[in-house]
Amino acid sequence: MFIKFVLWLILLVLCWPLAILGLILYPIVWLLLLPLRLIGITVGAVFDLFKGIITLPARVLKGPRG
Repeated sequence: MFIKFVLWLILLVLCWPLAILGLILYPIVWLLLLPLRLIGITVGAVFDLFKGIITLPARVLKGPRG
């Protein structure tokens, strides 16, 4: 987080209009990408569920660990 802030300060010194534009556009881009992130989390959870269902017989036959 600190490195991002330092990089933004350097950008502010070198090209302040671009830094201000980035500061304004960052929340908008974050909001636009949020649904894609939620879809990615959902797809990952579905794949984990399928993996659990497919490997369930092998885990049941293996027996308790100990």
